[in-house]
Amino acid sequence: MTRWFKWLGKGSIRFCLPLMAAWASVAILYSNLPAAIRPWAACIFAVGSLVALIGRYSTPRVRLGFLAAFAVVLVYWLLMPPSNDRDWQPDLATLAWADIAGDKVTVHNIRNCDYRTETDFTVRHYDRTFDLSRLKGVDFFLVYWGSPKIAHTMMSFDFEGQGNVCFSIETRKEKGEDYSTVKGFFRQYEIIYVVADERDLVRLRTNYREKGKGEDVYLYRLKASPEVCRKVFLSYLGEANRLKERPKWYNALTGNCTTSIRQHTMPYSPNARLDWRLVVNGYIDEMLYERKFIDTSLPFSELKKRSYINPRAQAADKAPDFSKLIREGIPGINGKR
Repeated sequence: MTRWFKWLGKGSIRFCLPLMAAWASVAILYSNLPAAIRPWAACIFAVGSLVALIGRYSTPRVRLGFLAAFAVVLVYWLLMPPSNDRDWQPDLATLAWADIAGDKVTVHNIRNCDYRTETDFTVRHYDRTFDLSRLKGVDFFLVYWGSPKIAHTMMSFDFEGQGNVCFSIETRKEKGEDYSTVKGFFRQYEIIYVVADERDLVRLRTNYREKGKGEDVYLYRLKASPEVCRKVFLSYLGEANRLKERPKWYNALTGNCTTSIRQHTMPYSPNARLDWRLVVNGYIDEMLYERKFIDTSLPFSELKKRSYINPRAQAADKAPDFSKLIREGIPGINGKR
């Protein structure tokens, strides 16, 4: 048994060390070192790691040296500071924040871009005061852009007579910067809470994104009491206010659109246990259905079919009652089945 444990321990170490070397090499490549230095530094670290871990030079002392070098890279990576002061894309340049006074909440810099195409738009913002006593519901958007396994998630809060305010947790990109899943693991993007009306966030995805990207949007009404809706809404605004003062890094695994939603909803959910669908979040609506957090009066396949809003959003387009029109026929809203 002792021999078996020794063999298992050595095997684990031999498996983990190359992974650590690969991670550190990529971390150097995507660090904030000068651009001309990064590829060379990453290459030198990768080659040095191979020498230290494989072949005749791989002695205990050399491997210890590798661990010391890895620790230096890890500490440097952890100390890389996020920033609110970069040359941001125009639609991500202005941060939303809120004043909260009892039941009255004034949200500043609600985004409402006027889109002509996905990339041609005029950025507009406005302020609006909401009465928390009129918060009657919260809706969950699931947005697919390719694989059915991964989706973007958004939350929208419905204030009776005052409209909807929608939150999309995204990467805050600089001008000329595109999203990369790999970079999303290596502190390349700050996180931003985009606070906008649905004619911006939803219509961008249903009406203006390139058709070849396959953006399909589903809308579900969440089962939550007004008290819980209020607490979650204030939690979102609290984080938006904190990000205005102290930026944070986006992380594609631990700090993304879905894990951040869980952060805001977990304290008020009686079934807030971990689930693999929080990572492979294209199936998160199935999880919500199983836990009865969305309407269950229909079979799930039928519910999903009726929750698909692209045709309604495309028909509504610039209508002032866009939010009302995209909800027509959605099960669970206004008692509909």
